[in-house]
Amino acid sequence: MKIAAANIRLKRAYQPAAADDGQRILVDRLWPRGVKKEDAAIDQWAKDLAPSTALRQWFGHDPACWPEFCQRYAAELRQQPEALAQLRTLAQQQPVTLVFSAHDEIHNNAVALRNFLLGANDWPAA
Repeated sequence: MKIAAANIRLKRAYQPAAADDGQRILVDRLWPRGVKKEDAAIDQWAKDLAPSTALRQWFGHDPACWPEFCQRYAAELRQQPEALAQLRTLAQQQPVTLVFSAHDEIHNNAVALRNFLLGANDWPAA
């Protein structure tokens, strides 16, 4: 079953939670700096779906590295079939918000993960 694009939303960890966020899932390996756990309203912390430390450091949020980052990240995601299946099932059933801490709202792992889940960029649905 395909996931409706409207069911996967993106939001920075520094933005307040909203009633229509659905399940809020933190998709970073590190907790967002300066955000209290009680203020974050995170329902799930999906560390397994975050980029590896090595990949995150290699990328360094450099837009020039974005296409290569997406390819490498997709390869890492394919190594997490159970976590991906859980997230896909949840997103098919209800809205989810992928929460991230990066300043760049266009070139970050949450955007790449959303594209991967929606089958964008010719990535297989896995």
